[in-house]
Amino acid sequence: MNFAALVLLALAMSTDAFAAAIGKGAAMQKPRFFQALRIGLLFGVIEAITPILGWAIGSLAAKWVADWDHWIAFGLLLVLGSHMIWAGLQNDEAEDAEASPQNQSVLMLALTAVATSIDAMAVGVGLAFVNVNIIEASLMIGLATTTMVTIGILLGRLLGSLIGKRAEIIGGVVLIGVGAAIVYEHIYR
Repeated sequence: MNFAALVLLALAMSTDAFAAAIGKGAAMQKPRFFQALRIGLLFGVIEAITPILGWAIGSLAAKWVADWDHWIAFGLLLVLGSHMIWAGLQNDEAEDAEASPQNQSVLMLALTAVATSIDAMAVGVGLAFVNVNIIEASLMIGLATTTMVTIGILLGRLLGSLIGKRAEIIGGVVLIGVGAAIVYEHIYR
């Protein structure tokens, strides 16, 4: 696999994380650059690890991962998106508590990152059968995801200030939409 193909693969793997980041950024209370970068790094590290896991699993679990990756991603994004919608519908006091930096839990962010990187694990399984340096491919995927998520959070921040306090509802809808797009893509390809 040549360098250009690896770059395209890395960008393709980061698109669903980018869409989820826009939703997260819209739901956050004015995230700063370094906060966006930290979230980008979390997504990037998880997105870089999953192809290595998929590559390690190789052909043993290829059929299971290929058959179910989209449903797992959809389920996780549906739960996370539903939680964001529910939180967006709560009264102002509950909203203020939910939006505080302490409650922007690493666990929720990590679950979102895992949900958007399951397809990268399936790609890793496929990469086990081609002549590719999996470390190089994973680092490129992680770097692309870190960059795209950081940009997505910051773009979401701009959108969030335009759409007001119900941005979390829109962010939840975006996450569910990303999950539905993943399922649609796998069913109709």
